[in-house]
Amino acid sequence: MMTDPIADMLTRIRNAAQAQHEQTIIPSSNLKQQLAKILKREGFIDDYRVEDGVQKKLTIVLKYGRDRQSAFIGIRRASRPGRRFYVGHKDIPRVQNGMGVAILSTSAGIMTDRDARDKRVGGEVLCEVW
Repeated sequence: MMTDPIADMLTRIRNAAQAQHEQTIIPSSNLKQQLAKILKREGFIDDYRVEDGVQKKLTIVLKYGRDRQSAFIGIRRASRPGRRFYVGHKDIPRVQNGMGVAILSTSAGIMTDRDARDKRVGGEVLCEVW
């Protein structure tokens, strides 16, 4: 049993980018699919796809720039199972002075920090990417 599947997903993405792999495969869930959707929309990954089978798998295709530089510099889990990190809409953190993205789990669904501020909803800060 895995205690923190989101941290596992972020670690697999971080390790694959550091090793300059083209893609990484992780066990799939609806939450992980939503995170991948946001990472793609924000330009941190190239693509993702869900592969059916006995155990659904989420394949994430990584994005690189010139000189095989990863599309993101850092990716970090903010809220952990032992210490949850909840914020109101006025206290949503700005990652790298707006250059990065915080991903939140809100009552209106999984969204970026900018979307949450626009909709004036707070929630649990899942991760930060810059």
